[in-house]
Amino acid sequence: MIVTMIGAGSVGFTRRLLMDILAVPEFRDTEFHLMDIDAERLEMVTNICRKMIGDAKISAKVTPHLDRRESLKGAKYVFCTIRQGMLEAFVKDIEIPLKYGVDQCVGDTLGPGGIFYALRTIPELLDIAADMREVCPEALLMNYANPMAMNTWALNQAGGIRVLGLCHGVQGGEHEIATALGIPKEELDFVCAGINHQTWFIKIGHKGRDMLPRILEGFENNPELREKEPCRIDMIRRFGYYSTESNGHLSEYLPWYRKRPDEIEQWIYRGVWIGGETGGYLRHCRETQFYFRENYQKWMRGELEQIKLGERSQEHGSYIMEGLETGRRYRGCFNVANTNLISNLPHGCTVELPCYVDYLGIQPVQVGDLPMQCAAVCRASVTVQEMVVEAALTGNKDLVKQAMLMDPLTSAVCTTDEVWKMTEEMFHAYPGLLPEFGL
Repeated sequence: MIVTMIGAGSVGFTRRLLMDILAVPEFRDTEFHLMDIDAERLEMVTNICRKMIGDAKISAKVTPHLDRRESLKGAKYVFCTIRQGMLEAFVKDIEIPLKYGVDQCVGDTLGPGGIFYALRTIPELLDIAADMREVCPEALLMNYANPMAMNTWALNQAGGIRVLGLCHGVQGGEHEIATALGIPKEELDFVCAGINHQTWFIKIGHKGRDMLPRILEGFENNPELREKEPCRIDMIRRFGYYSTESNGHLSEYLPWYRKRPDEIEQWIYRGVWIGGETGGYLRHCRETQFYFRENYQKWMRGELEQIKLGERSQEHGSYIMEGLETGRRYRGCFNVANTNLISNLPHGCTVELPCYVDYLGIQPVQVGDLPMQCAAVCRASVTVQEMVVEAALTGNKDLVKQAMLMDPLTSAVCTTDEVWKMTEEMFHAYPGLLPEFGL
């Protein structure tokens, strides 16, 4: 079985996914095709993965590719972890909007940063899909590239391939809820549904008891969580449900927490980059951009501990493969097209909700209506996502400006003239990366 990883220069993610897959006994002879446009990083990740396989004494094979089309030949599963434009473009995603008062922490899902990240990434994903249609048309693309909802929406609408969007926000939220309630995570029952990075734990139970009424009290009475998640806890107070993703992520999808510079501080936890600080993820990326290069020789000499065979993470990818190939049933929350799965969100948008995987395939669960207030928050984001996807597919610049006007955080901060100027500045900030607009 061939597994292709595009964007394999994301060394940490690549080696994690590879070892997750090899943790499944039936997959020990997998052939991995690692593809990246950076030859140095590709060589580094190839050698690290080969060493891990050698240390584990298994027969898996790793082949590097600079040519994407070649890497896809014969693939049954394709993982995508690309970051289109890399750090140089990311800097502009954060710094240009900040000039206009739009303060983002991460900037990879919504807001001006997320919008232009999508506009850069969607054409590349559609090129990947075009190659897949020709050389591995039956393969399943598992996309980890953000902005997840918009990327997956565009692929479902125009890619012509099988695709799933994967994120680990639900697993993180599950852990925090278990901590707040003081119960083992494996005993927690829940239904989580919505859109990526704004998914809501709409049902929470423990041994037959409804735990939703205890959520707010549990978070407020835990000093660590109370300090770490002020924005998310405030959302429980106002909306009654806990939302996935970090404090910093969530704060920038909404119009209330980052609109006034003198009030932002109360919603920030400075212990981690996802805590809400201005440009927190950009700072983290700058600080760690040479981490793998600096430690490469130590890994190769065995001086730094590697991921051991059997040390499997909670990332969905390997479990989905295991379910499809072996029939061992897996339940996780994935990003799929909304076909009346969440009945009060628009048809066709990307929703994140429970799915089951086994020999029969991937079966999404029909959730029905989200609580009205939760659906309202999601619809505000979906409106922006829909306009951005359409703009990416048609090259309509005016639609991008209108999407920026409708963005919850941007509209809370900027005038119409400011939005127009900011958007025009961003259009010309990424030469060669916005082909759908001739830029």
